[in-house]
Amino acid sequence: MTSRQIEMVAPLASPLPPPPEGDVLTPSQWLTLMAIADTVIPSLEASSSSASATPSNKLIIPSSEYSAAMDELKSYVSANADDGLLTNYLSENASSIPGLKDLLRRTLSDSLRPDARKGVCVILAALDTRAGCLIATGSTTSFHLQPVHIRQQILQGWATSYIPPLRQTQKALTSLFKALWTKQSPTIGPVLGFPRMPVHGKPGKGFDYDFIQFPPGIDPEVIDTDVVIVGSGCGGAVCAKNLSEAGNRVLVVEKAYHYPPEHLPMSETDAAIHLFQNGGIQTSDDNTMVIIAGQAWGGGGTVNWSASLQTQGFVRKEWSDGGLPFFTSSEFQNSLDRVCDRMGVSTEYIEHNKANRVLLEGSRKLGYSAKAVPQNTGRTKHYCGYCTLGCASGEKHGPVVSFLPDAEKAGAQFIEGFEAERIIFEEAKDGKIATGVKGIWRSRDSNGGVSGNVVCSREIIIKAKRVIVSAGTLQSPLLLVRSGLKNPQIGRNLHLHPVCTVGAVFLEDVRPWEGGILTSVVDEFQNLDLLGHGAKLEASTMLPSWFLPIEDWKSGLEYKLYCSKFRHMTGFISLARDKDTGRVYADPVDGKCRVSYTASAFDRKHILEGVIGLAKICYVSGAKEIFVAIPGVSSFKREGLVAESESDPGINNEKFQAWLAVIKRKGLSPNDVTCASAHQMGTCRMGVSERNSVVDPQGKVWGIEGLYVADASVFPSASGVNPMITNMAISDWISRGVAKGLRRVERVEEGPRL
Repeated sequence: MTSRQIEMVAPLASPLPPPPEGDVLTPSQWLTLMAIADTVIPSLEASSSSASATPSNKLIIPSSEYSAAMDELKSYVSANADDGLLTNYLSENASSIPGLKDLLRRTLSDSLRPDARKGVCVILAALDTRAGCLIATGSTTSFHLQPVHIRQQILQGWATSYIPPLRQTQKALTSLFKALWTKQSPTIGPVLGFPRMPVHGKPGKGFDYDFIQFPPGIDPEVIDTDVVIVGSGCGGAVCAKNLSEAGNRVLVVEKAYHYPPEHLPMSETDAAIHLFQNGGIQTSDDNTMVIIAGQAWGGGGTVNWSASLQTQGFVRKEWSDGGLPFFTSSEFQNSLDRVCDRMGVSTEYIEHNKANRVLLEGSRKLGYSAKAVPQNTGRTKHYCGYCTLGCASGEKHGPVVSFLPDAEKAGAQFIEGFEAERIIFEEAKDGKIATGVKGIWRSRDSNGGVSGNVVCSREIIIKAKRVIVSAGTLQSPLLLVRSGLKNPQIGRNLHLHPVCTVGAVFLEDVRPWEGGILTSVVDEFQNLDLLGHGAKLEASTMLPSWFLPIEDWKSGLEYKLYCSKFRHMTGFISLARDKDTGRVYADPVDGKCRVSYTASAFDRKHILEGVIGLAKICYVSGAKEIFVAIPGVSSFKREGLVAESESDPGINNEKFQAWLAVIKRKGLSPNDVTCASAHQMGTCRMGVSERNSVVDPQGKVWGIEGLYVADASVFPSASGVNPMITNMAISDWISRGVAKGLRRVERVEEGPRL
C-alpha cells in the first residue's frame, strides 16, 4: 500500500426507510416478474451428458461455450477471482440474491410512476393467461412455466416486436434488472475487484450541523424569521451564506436528511434512495429519458462530480441579448469568481485518471480542442471516483463543506426532514405578498436514522419577510403551482443536457472507479449550428450500477461477459446543449414530478456527432473494443496491431469507418435509444416579461412581492456546461439583491435619523 492509500474503513450504515406497506403485485404477477428477472440475469450452467433433465431455472449452454466463457472471464477479471468465484458469478441468477426482490418491491411501489406501474401489472397479468401469452410469446404456456432458454428467446423477440408495448416492456424491464443486479450482486464486486471504499485519500471530518428539533404536538409549530429558503442545494446554500452574513435571520428547510462523511460513500443501493430523488429512478413520460437528480443535504452539490466550469461567453451573450445585460456585466463575473474562490476551484491539483487522459491525449492526436476541467476541491488533490455516492474525505467543497457551514457560523438555522407543501401569501392593495412557508416536518427515528418510525411529525408554519425557493428545477415549479400560482410558464422551458454514452475496453488494468470523475472536457463539437448548440465530450462516473446497465441486453451470458470487462473499461458521455425543451408537472395521482421531454432530432444529431467523436478518440487511444449505447449496433473490436512495415491508417481504417457508417445510419432514434440527464434547468426561467418567464431579472417571481427563485430553474436556456457554478453565481446575485432590499425596508421602518 502506497503512502497515498489508506486501509479501507467501512462507512457507518445508513439503513433505508421502512419498506412500503402492502404489495403492488399479486402472487402470480410476482412469479412472472421474477421469471423475467431470472431470464435477464440467468443461472448459467454447462451441459452434461449425465444430466437426466434440463433444470427449468437454469440456462444450459454447451460445455465448449461455457469453457470459452470462463476463459474470457479470466482474461479480464481481478487476479483474486478464482474458478469457484467465477462459477458462482455465472450460476447466480436474480432471484438467488438476498434483498433483490425487496429492492424491486420498493422500486415498484415508491419509484415507478402510477401509469407505468399499472402498465407493468397489465403485461404481467397477460403473461399468465393463454390468450395473452399467445399474443406476446406465440405460445399458450404461461411465461414463468417456460424454460429459461425459451424465455430468453421471447425477450430477444420483444426487442424488435411490431407491438410497441412489448418493445417498451423489454427495454424497461431489462434495464431495471441490470441495474438491480449490478447494485445487489454479491459476486460482481469480488469478480471485478471493485472495492467498497475508495483506496486513495483519507477520511474527512464533517461540519457539526445543529438542526432544529420540535417536540410532539397537535397544533402547528410557528417560527418567525427574516428569510426562509426552501432547499439546501447549490442555489439555496449560497443564498443562506450571503443573507445570514448580511445580518438577517435565515432559516433553510430541506426535505432530505444530512449524512456526515463517516456514512459516505454509501453503497450504490443506499445512495440511490437517500441521496437522489425518486430512488434515483425517474423517466420521462415516453421513457426516452432517464433523469437523475440529487435530493440530499447540499442538493446536487453533494453527489456531483466536482466539475466547476464557468458560464461561457457565447451563452452569456445569448442571455444578455435576450434582455438580461447582467450576464455580460462585471457583476456576474464577480459572482462567478466569488463562488469559485470560496470552493477553492482550480485545475492546478488535478491528477487525471485513464478516462480523462484518453480524452486529452486522444483529442491531441485528432487535433480536437480539449482542456482540463476546474475542480471545487479546495485547492487540493482529490483522486476519488466515488463522489456520486457522497464524499467521505470532505475534499469536495460543495455546499455541505463550504456555504452551509459559513451560513450557520453567521447565525443561519436549519431544518432537515421538512417537506414544503405551499407558500403562504397575504393579499395587499397591489397584489400578493409572500409571507412564509407551510410544510410537514418528520423527525429521525429513535436511533437517529430514518429506517424506523419517525419520533415526531409536525405541521410547521414559517413566517418570513422573504421567501426564496431553491428546491431545484424539478421541484421549484411544483411548489409554485401547489401554492396557487397560475403563470403558464411555470414548469415549461425545461432543458436537460441529454447525453448518450460510449465505452471502451483497454488491454491494461484500468480500474475506472479510481481518480477524479470529470477532470477534462472536449469542446470541439460545442458549436455545431454556429449558434452555440452542440455537444461536449466528458468522462462518466464509473460505478458498476451507474455504467454497466447502459449496455443493450442481448442475452444473459453476453451481458455477464460484458460486465466482466468493467475493470478494463473507460466510459464517456456526449452531452448536448439542447435547444429544444420540455416541461415538468405534478402527477395527477400522487403529485410527484412528471417530466415531458423527448430530445429533438436537432439535439440528437449533435449528440450523435459527439458519439462519433468519442469513438474516434477511443480508437486513436488504442482501445481494444468500443461500445455505443445504440441497440442493434455491435461493438467495434480491433483486430491486432498494424505491422511495422505498414503505414497506420488511424481512424481511416476501413473496418472502423464501416462501423462508424453503421452508427450514422442507425442514428439515435428515440424509439431505440434512451438518453440520460443529470442537469435540469429552466423551468422557472428568468426574463424581462411575465409572458415568457417566471422570474424577473432580480429573481423575483412576477406579480408576487417577497417571493424569489434561486436555483438552476431560472436559467434562461441551457448553460451548455455543468450548471453548478452558473447556478451559484446567479444565486449569489439574487441573494445579494434580496439583502439590499431588506436593508432598504429596515431603514424605512426605522425612519429618519436626527
